[in-house]
Amino acid sequence: MSVSETIKNTLLCYKDKRLLFVFLFGIASGFPWVMIGSALSAWLQESGLSRSSIGLIGSITIAYSINFLWSPLLDRVQPPLLGQRRGWIVTTQLMIIIACVAMAVVPAQENLLIIGLVGFSIAIFSATQDIAIDAYRIDIIHPHEKDKLAAASSMATAGWWTGYGGLGAIPFFIADMAGWQWSDIYFILAAIMAGLMLMVFFSDEPVTSRIEQQAAASARYAKAMVGDLKLNGSQRLINWLAVTLVEPFRDFFSRNSVKLALSILAFIFLFKIGEAFLGRMSIVFYKELGFSNSDIGSYSKLLNWWVTIVFAVLGGMVNVRYGIYRGLMTGGVAMAASNLMFALMSVVGPDKALFAATIFVDGFTAAWSSVALVAFISLLCNQAFSASQYALMASLGTLSRTLMASASGFLVDWMDGNWAFFFILTAIMVMPSLVILWLIKDHIYALEKRDQR
Repeated sequence: MSVSETIKNTLLCYKDKRLLFVFLFGIASGFPWVMIGSALSAWLQESGLSRSSIGLIGSITIAYSINFLWSPLLDRVQPPLLGQRRGWIVTTQLMIIIACVAMAVVPAQENLLIIGLVGFSIAIFSATQDIAIDAYRIDIIHPHEKDKLAAASSMATAGWWTGYGGLGAIPFFIADMAGWQWSDIYFILAAIMAGLMLMVFFSDEPVTSRIEQQAAASARYAKAMVGDLKLNGSQRLINWLAVTLVEPFRDFFSRNSVKLALSILAFIFLFKIGEAFLGRMSIVFYKELGFSNSDIGSYSKLLNWWVTIVFAVLGGMVNVRYGIYRGLMTGGVAMAASNLMFALMSVVGPDKALFAATIFVDGFTAAWSSVALVAFISLLCNQAFSASQYALMASLGTLSRTLMASASGFLVDWMDGNWAFFFILTAIMVMPSLVILWLIKDHIYALEKRDQR
C-alpha cells in the first residue's frame, strides 16, 4: 500500500461516527487528571507545600495502578440503565462530579489529609471510568477492523490530551484573574465534567459476543467442578467468581505463552516510567523556573494539546502503515530524547521560545508513543473480557507513574534541585523497555497478523 493510499484510507477511518465518541470519552478520561494532577499541584505549591509533599500527594493516582482489581466487575455486572459500558461510564462520571464539588469546599492548607482523601476518591472513580471507557473503545470496534483499531487509539489519545491539556488550561488562566481562588475553580471543573457526561446519552452501546463467551466459560468451569450434574447455590457462586476473576487472566496467558505474556507486562510497566517521573514534577519545575500560571496554561496545556492531537493522528497512520512495533520503538527513542529538552531549559532559564519548542517536542513524542501503546494493548484484549484485560495491562503502565514516580520530589531534593541531571536520568529510564521491545518484536508481528479479539 502506497503512502498516499494509506493517508486516504486512514482519513476515511476517521469519518466513522464511533470514533467521535471515542474522542469525546477520551476527553472525559483525561479531564479528572487535571483535578488531581496539574491543578492540584499548582494549588498546593501556591499554598506553600514542599516539593516532597506535593510528590507524596500525587501518590493518590495509585488508583489507576490497581483498578485491575475491580475491573472484572465491569465485565460482569451491568448497571440498570444504558447498558454494560455506557452505564458504568455515566455512574463513575456522576461520582467524579460529586467528589470534585467536595474538593472545592475544603481549604488546602488546613485540611491536607481531607484534600488527599477527596482527591483519592476522584482517582478511584476516574480509574473506574477509564476501565469502562477503554472497554467501550475496544468493544465498539469489530475484530476484523484493525485499521479502525489504530484510528480509535489515536482518537482516544487525542481526546485524553484534549481533556488534560486543552480543558486543563482553563484553571490556570482563571487562577491568574483577580478574585479567583483555586477552591472556586473546582466548581468550574465539576461543571465541565457534567457537560462531558451528557455526551454518553448520544452514543451507542457496543454489540459483542461477550455474553456467549462468558456463558461458554461458565459451562466449562461447571463441567470441571461437577461434571454433568447441576450446580448448587455455593457452587454457582464459585462458578460466577471463577468466570469473573480467573477467566480473564487465564484467557490472556493461554492465548500468549507465559514467557511472552510476562515480557509484554514488563515492557508496559517500564515504557512510560521516564515520562512519569518528568510529568509529576513538570508543573513545579515550570513555576520554580519563573513561568506564570498563564504561561503554563498557554504552553504546557494549549500548545501541548494541539501538538498532541496532530501527532496522535499521525501516529495512528504510522501504526497502520508500518505496524505497532515500529510505532513503539520510534516513539520510545523520541520520548527519551525529548526529555533532554527539559534539561536544556533548566540551564537556559525561563525562555519562552525554548519553552514552546520543548513542549512541541514533548507533545509529539508523548502522543506518538501513547497511540502505539494503546493500540498494542487493545490488540491483546479479548472483547469478552476487555475491561479486565485492558485494565490489567494499562494499570501496569500507570503503576510506574505512581509508586515509583511519587519519589520524584525526593529525587530532585536529593539532587539539591539539579533539574538538568534529573531530566537526563528520566531519559535513561526509557532504555530498558526498548531492549525488551526489541526482544519480543517477532511476537508483536505475529500478534498483528492474527485475529484474536
